Amino acid sequence: MKKIILCLLALCGLTACGQGVQETDVFKTDSGKTVKIHALMHASVRVEYDGREIQVDPVSNLRDRTVDYTVMPKADYIFVTHEHGDHYDAEALKILMSEKTQLIMNKRCADMFGAGKVMGNGDKMQVDDITVEAVPAYNTSPDKQDKHPKGRDNGYILTIDGLRIYFAGDTEDVPEMSAIKDIDIAFFPCNSPTMSVEQLVKAAKLIKPKVLYPYHFSQTDVSVIPPQLEGEGVEVRLRPF
Repeated sequence: MKKIILCLLALCGLTACGQGVQETDVFKTDSGKTVKIHALMHASVRVEYDGREIQVDPVSNLRDRTVDYTVMPKADYIFVTHEHGDHYDAEALKILMSEKTQLIMNKRCADMFGAGKVMGNGDKMQVDDITVEAVPAYNTSPDKQDKHPKGRDNGYILTIDGLRIYFAGDTEDVPEMSAIKDIDIAFFPCNSPTMSVEQLVKAAKLIKPKVLYPYHFSQTDVSVIPPQLEGEGVEVRLRPF
């Protein structure tokens, strides 16, 4: 069934996020429920859905940037893609977790943290009413394969009441992306050792998400991306990741 985003309203949030400001986008699910997506920092994303809190790769400190998770509600669900310090932060996890939190990670992170439900590439899991798919995230370039080896790390696709959100994690434009369909919202990384601008544009044309957020971009000039996707049916939203 074709997924339609009913509301594409971008709101500038007023909640302090460390030294910056959260920027929030609001979407509607198939049954009209609200999903709010907060751009936090780098690869850290907060999602609100039906009174529940979802955190993806929560990290408190990265270079000169911070996110204060103590001012946020406890998470109902946390997803961690891999072990690198800009994605895995044990202290942030401890702040966000309650006895009810469901923590989903790749095996390496679960081993490091000593807890969490493990998902590997190709696994599918039902977490309450959210369908979770773990998809491959890895480097294909010969000089980068030691950074994100094939089979270790995850990307995640969350299907939330028909709304499909793809968090790609740290990856290049891997062949497995050709099997990813019907994505409403995608988060694609864009810096070394992840996708170059050219690779991101190629992946966007292949997957064709309705809304695309470049994230994890550090010093990459992502302003050059929207013109390259004009006429492709992909709305590019630049946020302060």
